[in-house]
Amino acid sequence: MALMTMIARFVDGLPLVGTMQEDEQSGRSILEYQNQAKLLFRKLGPNSPTRCSIETGPYLFHYLIEHDVCYLVMCDKVFSKRIAFTYLEDIAQEFHSNYGRRKYKKDASYLNRKSLYVKGAVAGIILILFVLYFWVI
Repeated sequence: MALMTMIARFVDGLPLVGTMQEDEQSGRSILEYQNQAKLLFRKLGPNSPTRCSIETGPYLFHYLIEHDVCYLVMCDKVFSKRIAFTYLEDIAQEFHSNYGRRKYKKDASYLNRKSLYVKGAVAGIILILFVLYFWVI
């Protein structure tokens, strides 16, 4: 059974989507494993395998890297690896078909530069209005 699914940018490990199944009766600490998954996203690099299974306590993390996005699922150890990777492939295909062309891949420097341009334009307009108001009137 899939207990948690996460999708993150491969370049910097930024989580894009996350789902988890809560089971309070069994006392599973999903938050601890969610933090482990985030740490795993940050540690993945260009030499990391595109498909891998990692044991973490009583569970397994299975991850798949496609199109600069990492897809991860946490399952019980008895859950079939084949089914887990088929699930990840389906998610990857659906995610790429819906969001593959969107701007989630843009890096922070581009977004900061764009924000700086907008702030500069607003400051310029305010300065022009200030000059027109006090010098013309």
